[in-house]
Amino acid sequence: MMKFAGLGRAAIVTLIFSGVAFGSVARAEDPSEAQVKEAYTVLDALGATTPFDNILPQIASSLKAQLIQASPNLEKEINDIVDEQALVIAKRRGDLEHEAAVVYAKEFTLDELKQIASFYSSDLGKKFLKYNPIAARELNKAAQIWASGVSRDLSVAVAKEMDSKIKAQQPAPAASDA
Repeated sequence: MMKFAGLGRAAIVTLIFSGVAFGSVARAEDPSEAQVKEAYTVLDALGATTPFDNILPQIASSLKAQLIQASPNLEKEINDIVDEQALVIAKRRGDLEHEAAVVYAKEFTLDELKQIASFYSSDLGKKFLKYNPIAARELNKAAQIWASGVSRDLSVAVAKEMDSKIKAQQPAPAASDA
């Protein structure tokens, strides 16, 4: 289960990765080794790939559940084999780390990567990473309250104007001769 700090980092990483994906289309050049190395520092400072740590355990757990449902009499063997094979595959976690570093290295210059790593490794950068999910949550609440008020006020204003227009278009009542 992700904590708010992890969620904030995940959101930051998602935003950066999505921006990088669009920017990378125009940049086909391979990053230097120094850029990739510095990108690892950025990843570490951001905790950018931490949210991915649960991918393999979740996949293994899901596979166990599927296999045990199909062959409940082999539960122990299934658990042992899936755990054993998951440990073998866990060695490939570094591949994801490398791909993430390359994504950053392709988009940012070496100097930019150093600045990013420096900021997010600083006390202020760490505070930003810690506080940003809280700020985002509070900002979302404020936006919802604001939207609710704007919706209410817009509805009232439109209803008032509509009533005024409708009354202006209605013919005056005829005077009775009685």
